[in-house]
This record gives sequence, structure tokens and C-alpha cells, in this order.
Amino acid sequence: METLLIIDFGSQYNQLIARRVRESKVYCEIVPPTITADQIRAKGNVKGIILSGGPASVYLKNAPQLDAGYLELGLPIFGICYGMQALSHLLGGKVCRAEEKEFGRADLFVKSSGGSLFKGVPRKSISWMSHGDYVSIMPKGFQTTAFTKNTKVAAFENDAKKIYGVQFHPEVAHSEHGKKVIENFIKVCGFKKSWTMENFIKEKTREIKEKVGTDHVILGLSGGVDSSVAAALMAKALGKQLTCIFVNNGLLRKNEVEYVRQAFAGKFNFNLDIVDAEKHFLTALKGVTDPEKKRKVIGHEFIYAFDREAKKIKNAKWLGQGTLYPDVIESKSAFGGPTAVIKSHHNVGGLPEKMKLKLIEPLRELFKDEVRELGKSLGLPKELVWRHPFPGPGLAVRVLGEVTKERCDILREADHRFLEELHKSGLYTKIWQAFAVLLPVRSVGVMGDERTYDNVVALRAVTSVDGMTADWFDMPKEVLGKVSNRIINEVKGVNRVCYDVSSKPPATIEWE
Repeated sequence: METLLIIDFGSQYNQLIARRVRESKVYCEIVPPTITADQIRAKGNVKGIILSGGPASVYLKNAPQLDAGYLELGLPIFGICYGMQALSHLLGGKVCRAEEKEFGRADLFVKSSGGSLFKGVPRKSISWMSHGDYVSIMPKGFQTTAFTKNTKVAAFENDAKKIYGVQFHPEVAHSEHGKKVIENFIKVCGFKKSWTMENFIKEKTREIKEKVGTDHVILGLSGGVDSSVAAALMAKALGKQLTCIFVNNGLLRKNEVEYVRQAFAGKFNFNLDIVDAEKHFLTALKGVTDPEKKRKVIGHEFIYAFDREAKKIKNAKWLGQGTLYPDVIESKSAFGGPTAVIKSHHNVGGLPEKMKLKLIEPLRELFKDEVRELGKSLGLPKELVWRHPFPGPGLAVRVLGEVTKERCDILREADHRFLEELHKSGLYTKIWQAFAVLLPVRSVGVMGDERTYDNVVALRAVTSVDGMTADWFDMPKEVLGKVSNRIINEVKGVNRVCYDVSSKPPATIEWE
């Protein structure tokens, strides 16, 4: 597969660079600067390199440096911000501390000579700057192609050697023509732009078959987008060599078991093992109110249930997981060193080593939106592909206080009506995540001239891009009124509904 490598110098925008490249139908990988020229050669079909930005100053001790061996590969190289400075430093130019730092929007002026990166870009446009250093003296053989008021060398190039650099960040949306700049570099590299879901499915199914052989794969299916798409892809590749274990822990959404069964019915030829473990989980959770203890109990019970079912499957050598590319990136430090904490799988929570299964993660190269696109291409229902995120511990972290079947049932019914009204109003797809929470308090109410003392439900709906930050969704009053009315009238045991208007930070999306 034709590949563009992004060398990670610690930029907060690395994933944006990868996204812009993928949007141009080119496959890319983010790798640490510790990768050697020989390792790049061994990858086979690398056709270009982008050097990311980063927080360091290239002239300081212990700052990450550019491997001179990259220049001997004969590949086009494009340095962004720190990447540009690293190129200049290596090639004999000079990088200095700026007297005036340049952050935010800046007018970018492209010289008449423009160069390869600025073909089709206006002579004046807005760029996004974020730097405290600058290239004061360019390396020999380079020419300036763009500048700003404060930065004389906002872009340079040596077109003969196909080496380019920009001081601004073309990957962010604030740079008006940044996407065009990246596309121009991709054109210099000579990519065929063959990164499509159809090609990905073809290549990945071949790879899965080759890796697994005649062995059997087990996958923990949760009903969420990631595990469902992973299951669909591996089912296409392996058929009955795949067994998906769906553990009904009693903490799922309303009709979840039947929903998952119907989503895959008649379309995918694999084994679906549904385990009814509701009593085990609820018994283990009896009297538990601390959120972290809830998680530990649920994780322990899941491992027990999953392991017990897995032992029944003959020739099982592989464990499938729906790990995504952001998970892979976030589990590594910026400079390729060991991480202090590695993300645990959001459904499994860490499986025991005694299972001795090899790991297979067919989605580990994909971003969330690409996973959704893949799901559609594989024939999964649109409703499943666009489902909101659901926490691994399920309703246990939305039932505040003790978790019981009665309290889960109340929450299930309230949550179902909330989501149902969001679908009816067309708001569901405009919201990152929406759900109901059952509070550990009761309130006084009046129903039919009688005093009630019942449960309180809180509604939560947020907008977000990646879940790292979020803002509360400005829900129309008529929708809130309808949801509240339905819950109070139709869900026995609830007499009050509230709406959560806190953002993340300082709050988290989930309440526990």
C-alpha cells in the first residue's frame, strides 16, 4: 500500500495532519522520530514524509533531531513548523528565538515564484501560526516562497531535491488554503490516491485471512460502533472461523440483545454467542456505590464470563478488538518513548494473560469517521453505524448510587424515550452523545391530586469532535418539554426531569 509517513515531533495537531492526508485518499501513518531510514525502507512503498510541528526548540540540548538518513532516501520531504526548523538546522541553516512570537491568524503572502506547494493558492490568504522560533538563515539551495509580517521565511523549498517547509500549520481549518498546500505536496510525491474503503476492505480481508489461517478468532461484541464494525469486517474475511461473544450484563440499553441480533441477521455468516449474565453482574454490584469500584467489579465479572465462554471454542488462537488509530496514537509518547498509562480496551477492560490469545485489531489504522464509513460499506444498518458512544460499564455509571435491576429498568425506559424523541426531531445526528442519568435522590411531586415521592432523571446531551472536550447541546425547549412529559407520564417511578448544562471541562461527559 502506498504510504505517507508523518514523523511525530510532538505536535498537538498530528492527528489533523493525518486526517487531511486521508481526506486526499492517501494512506498515512504517524511514527516517532526514532524510526530509522532502514526501517522506512523496510516498509516498502513509502512515497513521502511529513515532519510535524512540536513544542521543542531545535537548537537546545535533548531536542528531537531529524535523522540525516531520511535525506538519503530520495523521498519528498515536507516540514511543518518545528519540522521546517529541523530541516533547516540539519541542512546548515540557522534557527533563532523570535523577538515577537507569532500565534493565531496571520496574513500569508505567497511570492510570485510560489513554488510547488503554493500552486493554486492566492497571493494573500490567512494562515495559522504557532511558533516562538524562526528560520533566520535558510540552508544553501533553498528559496523563500512565502512570508508574513513577522516571519520573513514563512515557507521555503528546494524543488530540485523535493524538500519543502512551512512555518504555519496548513493542517488546521484556520489556514484558508492549507488543505491545498498538503494536496500539492501529495501531488509532488506522486500518489495514486487509492485509499478508499473498497480498497481497504479488499486489502484488510486478505491480510486477516493470511494472518489467521485456519485458526479461530474470538471477539467481544458490545453493540457499539467499533466492535460491530470490527465484527462485520472479520466476518467477511473469516465467516464461521469467527465467534462473537456478546455478554448481556443487565446494564445495557433497552432491547440491546435483540437490536444486535437483528443488525447482523442474514448478512454476516459468523457464530454469535449471547451470554445471559445479568444475575451474576447485579449480584456482584449489590451494595456498591463508588464509581471506580463499580468499574472494577464489572471488569472482573466480564473477564470471568468471557473467559468461560472462550474456553468452549476449539482452536481459538486470536482475540479480536475494535481498537482505533487515535487509541494507538494516544498510547505512545510524542518522541516514541514508553508511556506511563496505556488505554485499556473500552469494552474488555483488559483480558487475563492466561487466555494466551494473540491480538488482532483490524481497525487500528482508522479514525472514527472512517470506521463509520467502513461500516456503511460493509452493509451494517445506518442506525448502528451512527450510534452515540456508550460506556464500557454500561448503565452502572449512569445509575448513580447502588445498581439494582429496578433502577436499571427505570433508567432504560427514560433513556429510550429521550433517544426516541431525538431521532424523531432529527437532532440525534447533530449530537455527539446523549443519555439519561438516574440520580440517587427522590423529590416530592403531585400526580392526580396525590403527593408522590419519586426518582429524579437528568438528561445529558453534548456536542464534541473527539470526546476530549465537549459543550452542552442547546436543546430546543419544545423537544425538552416533550421528552420530560413522556418520561414523567410513561416511566413509573419518575416525577422530575432536569437538563445538564455543564461543559467538559470542568465536568466530564459521563456523570461517573
